[in-house]
Amino acid sequence: MTAPSQPRLSVLDLVPVRAGGNPAAALADAAALAQTAEAAGYHRFWVAEHHGMAGVAGGATSVVLAHIGAATSTIRIGAGGIMLPNHNPFVIAEQFGTLDALYPGRIDLGLGRAPGADMRIAQALRKDLGRASEYFPQDVVELRALFTGEPQLALRATPGLGAAVEMWILGSSLFGAQLAAALGLPYAFASHFAPDALDQALELYRRQFRPSAALERPHVMAAMNVIAAGSDEEAVLLASSIDQSFVALRSGTPGQLQPPVPGYRQSLPPSQLAMLEHMRQVSAVGSPATVASSIAQFVERTRADEIIVSGATFDPAARQRSLELTMEALN
Repeated sequence: MTAPSQPRLSVLDLVPVRAGGNPAAALADAAALAQTAEAAGYHRFWVAEHHGMAGVAGGATSVVLAHIGAATSTIRIGAGGIMLPNHNPFVIAEQFGTLDALYPGRIDLGLGRAPGADMRIAQALRKDLGRASEYFPQDVVELRALFTGEPQLALRATPGLGAAVEMWILGSSLFGAQLAAALGLPYAFASHFAPDALDQALELYRRQFRPSAALERPHVMAAMNVIAAGSDEEAVLLASSIDQSFVALRSGTPGQLQPPVPGYRQSLPPSQLAMLEHMRQVSAVGSPATVASSIAQFVERTRADEIIVSGATFDPAARQRSLELTMEALN
């Protein structure tokens, strides 16, 4: 993997369930969005593991990826990510080995240390997530060995062994940066919702990076909230749906994706507005020209090899159009 002259663009989709909709509709929308991303020239299409959330239908991530793979033919597909403390490495090796057998050369496996939900999920999964998180580095190493066969383990994963799965470390803190650097893996930073440690984490990752069989030099992906529309005003209105989702999540009342609300930010109390603006500071929302300028400034800041764009719209067609406008603007 080498750094392109211009950062590649990829897509992160949370498979949102819209108000009045259902998981079946959300999964159909995700497949249509992946087809749009593939046609527009995006490099990857990732979905993320979340549990127990009425507005997110991507919990069974490997199953969702099988659905996305069947709807596409060339775009890389993957998890952004699998929360490894929720699982054991052997089962994940089998799942992603199966995906590689179905869609060879297209599978990414981003690994995160957070549980992806609150402690009720730990009870439902029958997991001690605090203890499991402590074993995250060892579990990553074991998972890699299940794919590569080095070192050879007592039990082989079939499918799994020999699968050409591209492994990533995901993070929003210095821990993930250190681990990715030590293992010589590509690193993706969740700056779209946790931007505070972005610059420090990328500097640490690049400085401490050790080449590996998988990767010769550091490779960084950074996430942005991106909504492009015909005008700045239209994009701001569309983005009010994810604004509402962020506020609901931080208020402890997550739900389905809501329709856009004119002037939504102006309706918030100062504390919620400050929280929202802090979480959403790594964003590009506006006309194609505005979005292109914002992304260019972010690339100059991060020197990222890839940018992965997040952000949902209540109207699925508006998200598809946003992806098209963003790619057109940057090209």
